[in-house]
Amino acid sequence: MQLTQILRMACQNQNAANFLSNGKKIVGVALNYMDVVLARNVPVPKEPLVFLKPTSSYLQEGQPIVLPKVFTKVAYEVELGVVIGKPCKNVSKADAMSYVAGYCLALDLTAQCNLGPARAAGHPWTLGKGFDTSTPVSQFIPIEKVTDPHNLPLWLTVNGDLKQNGCTADLIFKVPDIISYVSKYMTLEANDLILTGTPNGADAFKAGDVIQCGMADLAKLTFQVDAE
Repeated sequence: MQLTQILRMACQNQNAANFLSNGKKIVGVALNYMDVVLARNVPVPKEPLVFLKPTSSYLQEGQPIVLPKVFTKVAYEVELGVVIGKPCKNVSKADAMSYVAGYCLALDLTAQCNLGPARAAGHPWTLGKGFDTSTPVSQFIPIEKVTDPHNLPLWLTVNGDLKQNGCTADLIFKVPDIISYVSKYMTLEANDLILTGTPNGADAFKAGDVIQCGMADLAKLTFQVDAE
């Protein structure tokens, strides 16, 4: 690798470390684990099911998850997050990984009480996915620390009880698939985050709970849950 490429990558990673403050959008992918499809007895998606979340939903460790009083049922979803390193548009699957700066561990909190009726009526998912504190994330993990993003164990506990235990090997659409697909419709910009989906086991939690989650030996997070 040439020196200019090394320096460019180092600069890209340094910038991506600030994805929480510099990112413009969060792109989520629903129903993207085979164990979820099997558990729900639904057809395997033919294309990624994509939705958007605002960056105002980010939450860092040390701050509480706050459950909005307008919701009666909010569920946890542990996920691999992919941080984009440079603008990409209409990229091929073969080239897609060159646009990845790194990763993070993330939760995609979902107001099932809102999303269920919205999905049934064909309405947008925005309110059920994009509320404040609905995207807790770890610190940035540089790409060179992840040997294979498609072989990462994911787990989540609530008050010490294991609720989710999966692996990114079970992803239906892999990271290059998602990047290539989304870039056909919108430009993915530096510091944007892709949430790749959650394994089976997502369920509701409540104020007073303590949520812990982890991804291989790369990240572990703990969050207290408060009511609004």
